Amino acid sequence: MRQLIIQVPRGHGKEVLTIAQNHQGTNLAQMEASDGDRDLDLVILHISNRKVEDFLSQLEQVPDAHITLLPTGVMALHPPADQAAEQVKNIELRSPVEVFLSGLQSVGSWKGFLGYAAVAGVVVWIGLYTNTIYLLTAAMLIAPFAGPAMNVAIATARGDRKLLGRSLLRYFTALSVTIAITTILSLLFQQEIATPQMVERSQVSTVALLLPLAAGAAGALNLVQSERSSLVSGAATGMLVAASLAPPAGVVGMAMAIGRWDMVTGGVFLLLLQLCGINLSAALLFRWVGLSTKGARYRRGKKIVPPIALTITILALVGLLVWQFVNPPNLQRASLAQRANAAVQQVVDQEPAAQLVEANVRFTRSSIPGQNTLLTVLYVQKSSNTTESDAAIRDRLTQAIQTQLLQKQINVTPLVSVNVLESPNRNE
Repeated sequence: MRQLIIQVPRGHGKEVLTIAQNHQGTNLAQMEASDGDRDLDLVILHISNRKVEDFLSQLEQVPDAHITLLPTGVMALHPPADQAAEQVKNIELRSPVEVFLSGLQSVGSWKGFLGYAAVAGVVVWIGLYTNTIYLLTAAMLIAPFAGPAMNVAIATARGDRKLLGRSLLRYFTALSVTIAITTILSLLFQQEIATPQMVERSQVSTVALLLPLAAGAAGALNLVQSERSSLVSGAATGMLVAASLAPPAGVVGMAMAIGRWDMVTGGVFLLLLQLCGINLSAALLFRWVGLSTKGARYRRGKKIVPPIALTITILALVGLLVWQFVNPPNLQRASLAQRANAAVQQVVDQEPAAQLVEANVRFTRSSIPGQNTLLTVLYVQKSSNTTESDAAIRDRLTQAIQTQLLQKQINVTPLVSVNVLESPNRNE
């Protein structure tokens, strides 16, 4: 439930109480007050989350009403006392007007916003430069990308062009600051090659779209759920959104500094994919829970904006997916490496003279022009009942693996290194 404090001119307090009673308000109270110049009625009431917006709409007929909406949930207990447990368990979603107003409130100072974007750029650069995983996690917590991304979805659901424009501006401004910081640091420290973490974070999977869809849904659920009914903290969902944005932004900046434009392309693809995916799933969920173009204390929504914004989002997603799948393996390296690993293991399983110990299949960011290098480093154990030489086993496996990978027709150059190991002779 939500607590509201209503301040109206003297004589209108009973009207407010009547409206509250019509909306099943509980623990109602009215008292006389004054602001020094006028005599007032002060009404304190508690009302169900789902009824807040309708209550505020009807309250607009009361002249000169001043409303204080407390953004935290309250436990309004009332007789009969033996039903207290049921009253407390009645936890509902936040009202659409509260979700919208909280989104507007998050569009705060530019100084703090840009400061966090710059600090996130420093932290993500250190994490990528030194290959430190926990620093990338810290950058995800600091990066202020979740707020603008979710506000884009709120604006799409509400049809608010002004909020949509401001949120997009903040989103791309934050990304630009983070990218600029990482570029400058790479230039200052004279970075010349891509680090292993940069290579790993630049790998794109064919299922990359699922992450922003999940992040958008999680972020929207966190915003619409009452704080006591949410099992996940806002920081956790914000980190989920930033997890798909902070590392790619850092990779883009660092790759620009060393001239690795293939990695820049992958990073830009991810950043655009995240925004579109988050906006699609979050906006649809917001619409489902009741955010619409018109509501209490809100009149600037345009009915034409949500369908246009969602259509543009879907078309952008389709375009990005076409870009991803039309020219493998550039934007499918992570998934193709997994498929290649499975193919390599199938080849080894069919080899009677050796057994698989470990297979490491990955794309490398080699500087060989026009070549997508798929490196396979294979460790196999020689069977105890074979008399073949290590060289014969190595050559046969190398040829079989390269043939199998080339048959996949994924435009790669498979380079294979087979290491034949022998178990120790325990009789010696």
